[in-house]
Amino acid sequence: MNKRLKTAVLLSGGGSTFKNLLEKREQGRIPIDVELVVSSRLGAKGLEIARDAGIRAEVVDPKGYSFNGREAEILYDWGRMSREIDKLLLPEKFDLVCMAGYLSHYLIPEELTGKVFNIHPSLVPMFCGQGMYGMRVHRAVVASGVKLTGCTVHLVNNQYDAGPIVVQRSCPVYSEDTPEDVRRRVFKEECIAYPHAINLFAEGRIRIISNTRAFIRMKDGKDEA
Repeated sequence: MNKRLKTAVLLSGGGSTFKNLLEKREQGRIPIDVELVVSSRLGAKGLEIARDAGIRAEVVDPKGYSFNGREAEILYDWGRMSREIDKLLLPEKFDLVCMAGYLSHYLIPEELTGKVFNIHPSLVPMFCGQGMYGMRVHRAVVASGVKLTGCTVHLVNNQYDAGPIVVQRSCPVYSEDTPEDVRRRVFKEECIAYPHAINLFAEGRIRIISNTRAFIRMKDGKDEA
């Protein structure tokens, strides 16, 4: 029996991914105890889900770390914002941090290296990077004409969608699909992929090769790509 993972969740929106993790936890399918939710938006639905579940919920809003760049462009001091998040996470010594639709840029401190997951709604490295999130991804998928998409769970480094890939699941894209059709199909795969990645982490089967590569240790001790 795997030990239960003391877990924090970072989110920005409706909390559908977070809700899926809570449901899988209640079903006994992932060994997590979510003790903190941090949102980058005050009105995020995910905060309500956390409070209804009796989970501590905090907000660290990027608006408090913004400044004007050239031509009135809004820029953010992600380093200062990340240090504020660290004040919430590091004293609690979390085993795992799960990004669940988190749209700000959290710079991972050394203490959490290899302990932060993100899920992205495409097959990384396709349709990813800065500015590619949510429906933007699915619209780009449909516009591109690709016949396959999916989702990716990866460990987080300090670049957008660039950390070691842990789990990917794919699904078809049909000629008549709308971006919303693709979103629904991908989310079904996300609901499987994220719990699978968490279980691999809990079992100690993720072997990090480099800042961008990881392998999964098989039950017999061999590595699976």
